[in-house]
Amino acid sequence: MRPPSSLGSGRAVPSGRLNRMLRFGGLAAGVAGAALGEGARQMAGGKRPSLSDVLLTPATALRVTDELARLRGAAMKMGQLLSMDAGEMLPPELAQILARLRAEARPMPPAQLEAALNRRWGRDWRDRLARFDIEPMAAASIGQVHRAATHEGETLAVKIQYPGVARSIDADLDNVTALLNLSGVLPKGLEIAPLLAEAKRQLHEEADYEREAAQMSAFADLLADDPRFVTPRPYAPLLRPDVLPMTWLEGRPIEQLIAAPQAARDAAISTLLELTLRELFVFGRMQTDPNFANYLALPGGRIGLLDFGAAREIGADTTEAYRGLLRAGLSGDRTAAIAAARAVGFFDERLIARQGTAVDEIFDLVLEPLSQSGPFDFADPEVVRRLRERSMAFAEDRDVWKAPPPDVLFVQRKLGGMYLLAARLGARVDVRGLMARHA
Repeated sequence: MRPPSSLGSGRAVPSGRLNRMLRFGGLAAGVAGAALGEGARQMAGGKRPSLSDVLLTPATALRVTDELARLRGAAMKMGQLLSMDAGEMLPPELAQILARLRAEARPMPPAQLEAALNRRWGRDWRDRLARFDIEPMAAASIGQVHRAATHEGETLAVKIQYPGVARSIDADLDNVTALLNLSGVLPKGLEIAPLLAEAKRQLHEEADYEREAAQMSAFADLLADDPRFVTPRPYAPLLRPDVLPMTWLEGRPIEQLIAAPQAARDAAISTLLELTLRELFVFGRMQTDPNFANYLALPGGRIGLLDFGAAREIGADTTEAYRGLLRAGLSGDRTAAIAAARAVGFFDERLIARQGTAVDEIFDLVLEPLSQSGPFDFADPEVVRRLRERSMAFAEDRDVWKAPPPDVLFVQRKLGGMYLLAARLGARVDVRGLMARHA
């Protein structure tokens, strides 16, 4: 979520289904019209443009970004997820659209906020609180956060969902998928239906704040005896399906540790990596959204954990498949690691047949942190550079793209996010020692 200093002025969220459908229809028509004009222009200049040439122009990118940002909800969330998880594989113009969505969230204007709280808490809601700050502390794709206080003196963070978000998820994702198909970005052989169904399921879960409150409480219980972590608790009297009041945590964004001593950065990342492994191998429950904003640096080296909308149970089969991969990695056996990765569901025999050398090289790079004793330096740009170069061979060979099982997608999203955070902070961590505890 974006901090208050960068939120800008409020922007009303289109909430009715018809309103949102018409906006998507207008967007599609505008994109198609712009594409026809661009195509005619290029043909007049002697070029034979491709579909992506005429659809993904800077002007179209700006129009799509602006409209998805206005719609918020699932449309914006999907763009943000693609931006973080697949940005390297997308055309630059589409990557630009999606990257901008990470910075385009704006809060509701006060009148729309007031109407929303009147519906959810009743018109006397101000009498139930000692304080409520109309200016939001942060805004994101699905909701915004306000600071409040109870008459008993407890400070709360109140997450309020944008109107119409939950009702519009299915239609919004169908429309975003249609735009992606129109752009020609999605590989022809990629089975999109299961991914779309899983995305809808996840976003419906994220929009259910009562479910998130239950997940938050579960993590608070699991970590109650670990003083390194602080997890908020929901405030039940004001909890609603689309309003989540919770304990306020006073801290600073985890990214600000970049200015901290090396030992503090190492300790924070080591702690978060250990938590990720416990989620996978011990809890069977993982918070799968690694957005840096979901972690706070608290006094005394503690870490505050936020946002449990994407928390989910991890199946035992997935856990055991990863344990097999972990054991193969610790043994340094590339052949066994590749076989274990196939068992997890990362790829199939088609990829081995067509990209066998690249697969070997990638696994040699991935196994590197597990093969060395002592700290692994996440700040080393050479490892990331080599890994990206090898991965591009897969990205360009669209005929062998394979969507992993849903559990694996979410686990990989969390693992990848932790790697990015470790690299951002320049941490040095004994990765082999951490992972050996769970083999």
